[in-house]
Amino acid sequence: MHDDLGTPLSLPAPPRRVVSLVPSLTEAIAVTAPELLAGATDYCTHPAGLDVPRVGGTKYPDLERILAADPDLVVANAEENRREDVEALRAAGVPVWVTFPRTLDAALVSLDRLLAALGRTTGPPWLAAARAAWAAPPVPAGRRRAVVPVWRRPWVVLGSGTFAGDLLARLGVRNCYADAAQRYPRPALSELLDQRPELVVLPDEPYPFSDRDGPEAFAGIPAALLSGRHLTWYGPSLAEAPALLAAQLAAANPR
Repeated sequence: MHDDLGTPLSLPAPPRRVVSLVPSLTEAIAVTAPELLAGATDYCTHPAGLDVPRVGGTKYPDLERILAADPDLVVANAEENRREDVEALRAAGVPVWVTFPRTLDAALVSLDRLLAALGRTTGPPWLAAARAAWAAPPVPAGRRRAVVPVWRRPWVVLGSGTFAGDLLARLGVRNCYADAAQRYPRPALSELLDQRPELVVLPDEPYPFSDRDGPEAFAGIPAALLSGRHLTWYGPSLAEAPALLAAQLAAANPR
């Protein structure tokens, strides 16, 4: 048994206490096997009303709180969590399962493997619904060239090989930076405008873009304000993501 990075894990029995450091996986576990969840980060906001011990942030979790939860597995992500924290937990004798999906297909396989490691040999209904929803997602006529900022000050955009970029491509968005050497380039605003995008896509996480923060930098270019949870999370939200994101893209207006 090994995680997404190929690190072998020895789990003599299915875990009984799991701490999740990844909001989307927290939701997946809470919906599928709530009795297993022994801790989650402060940013784990779904499902609504989640009542489990909190262990700090994703980038700087409180390792003492994690260990106090007595987990027999911690779930992490290669981008959201720091390698040094993963290594510290492993050094303390706690197995850590690290995910790293960069496409929708990889995310679905990753979820299958993680849930199997948790002792769930039958896929949950939400995972089947996600597969069905993405089998034929709604794609508007014409593919629009877009820039997709995920941060500002400095500007950071989606580049090549990202999960969110793959979802947008399936919804008819042509990312201007899809062939960039970096996964998250940092171009100046002038360079973004030089791309002459037909659309700017602004998710509300990790940076909280809104109708008052972001679109004003791209005057005259239609701006699509997207749910970051549905664009970047891989879990139960995937089932409703295609319809919601397609509607938000279709609602883009010039600013």
